[in-house]
Amino acid sequence: MLFYTVMKPLVQVALRVFFRRIELRHPERLRLAGPLLLAGNHPNTLMDPLLSAINRREPIAFLAKSTFFKNPVSRAILQSGNSIPIFRAQDVEPGAPPLTPAQQAARNEATFGRCFDYLGRGGTLMIFPEGTSVSERRLRPLKTGAARIALGAEARHGFKLGLRVVPVAVNYFDPARFRSDVLLNVAPPIAVAEYAALYAQSPEAAAEALTARIREGLERRLVVSADAADDALVQQIERTFGSHLNPDDDPATLYDNFRLSQQLLVALAWLQQQQPAQLAAVRQCLADYLAALHHHRLSDEAIDGERRGSIAGLLNLVFGAPVWAYGVVTNYLPYILPSMVAARATKEVEFVAPIMLIVGMITFPLAYTAQAAAAQHWLLHRPALTALFVLSMPVAGFYALSYYTQLADRLRRLRARRLFRQQPALGQELLAQRAAVLAALEEARAAFEARG
Repeated sequence: MLFYTVMKPLVQVALRVFFRRIELRHPERLRLAGPLLLAGNHPNTLMDPLLSAINRREPIAFLAKSTFFKNPVSRAILQSGNSIPIFRAQDVEPGAPPLTPAQQAARNEATFGRCFDYLGRGGTLMIFPEGTSVSERRLRPLKTGAARIALGAEARHGFKLGLRVVPVAVNYFDPARFRSDVLLNVAPPIAVAEYAALYAQSPEAAAEALTARIREGLERRLVVSADAADDALVQQIERTFGSHLNPDDDPATLYDNFRLSQQLLVALAWLQQQQPAQLAAVRQCLADYLAALHHHRLSDEAIDGERRGSIAGLLNLVFGAPVWAYGVVTNYLPYILPSMVAARATKEVEFVAPIMLIVGMITFPLAYTAQAAAAQHWLLHRPALTALFVLSMPVAGFYALSYYTQLADRLRRLRARRLFRQQPALGQELLAQRAAVLAALEEARAAFEARG
C-alpha cells in the first residue's frame, strides 16, 4: 500500500492537469464506508480506475488482468497498489497448452477468495464487469463475475457483512484529447443482502439478477449509442450546434451536456424508426455544411454573426503574446512528447490517454528540473528566483493553451470576414446551408416532441 499512498497525490495532480474538468455527480455515494464494491464501465483502460481512486479517500483494490503481472516492474506496482490478478482462459503463455476447466476454475476460486478476504476486512474493490476496455459510447454485455464476488463475500458472512455495490458510470467527452472533460455519474448503492433469499434458491439466478441491476444503474447514467455511425452524428451535432440546442447551458456543470447527448441519441433512434427520410435529410445537410466549413478552414462560430470577439479578447492576444511565447518555449517539448509517444505506441483510442498521462508524468518533471538547473547555474544564481521560475512554467503553459485557442478562434473569424467581403455569394451560400441544417434539426425536434 506504500506505493498507492505515495503515488495517489501525484496521480491526482496529473489527472487534474490532463482533464480540463473532472465532475463527480453524487460524490457521497462513491465515498460510502466499506465494504464496498465499485462496478464501472470501461472505455478508457487505466483512466477509469484512477478517476475513481482519486475521488475516494480510502484505498481501492482493483482486479487486473494476469498478463499485467508478468512484467516485474508492473507486477511490483500492481502488488504494492493492492491489485488482485484475474486469470482469463485466453491469458495463457504462447505455446502453452490451454487450461482445463478444472484449472481455470481453481484459478478463479483463488482470485475470488482474495476478493472475499479483502471485502471481509471492510475494503473497497473495483471491478469492470465488461471485461475489456473499448473506447466507445456503448455498454457491452456485463459478465457476472462482479455479482458473484459480491454475493460470495456476503454468503461467507451469512449476509450480515453489509456489502454494497455502487455502479460508477464514467462519461468522457473526448477520451483521447488533452484538456477534455469527464463526468463520473454515480448510481445509488445496491445492498447485496437484498439477494440473500434468491441466492439460497439459486446462486446463478441471484448473480444474474444483481448483474442486471448493475447494468440498469450504469445505463441510466451513461451516454449509450446504438452504433458508431449514430454516435458520430450526435457528436457532430453537439460540437457544431450544442449552444443552439442547449441555450441554457450551465457552465458550472457538465450534467446538462450529458443530458443533451442522451436526448439526442433517444431522438435519433426514434427518427431512425419513425422518420428515416427526415433523418437522412438531417445527415446530408449537416455533412454538406461541415464539408464546406472544413474546405474554407472555418467553424460554425466563425460565421455566426451573433458571436463576435470582444475587445478584451483582442487586447489579451496583443499584450499576452510574450507570455504565450514564454509558455511555449518552456513547455512545448514535455507537452508534445506524450502525444508523439502515444501515436507511435498504439492505434487503439482507449490506450492513448493513459500513455499520454504516464509519459507526461515523466516529461514535465524532467523538463522543469532541467530548465531550473540551467537557469540556476547560468542566469539566476539565487534559489528564491529559481523557485519562482519553476512556478511560472506551468502557469505560462496553461496560459499558452488558452491563448492558442483564442488565437485560432480569432483567425477563423478573420477568415470568415474576408470571405464574406471578397466572395459575398459564397458567404451567403454558407449561411443558407447553416440555416438549412438548423431548420432540419428544428423540424426533427418538433416531430420527436410531438410523438404520441
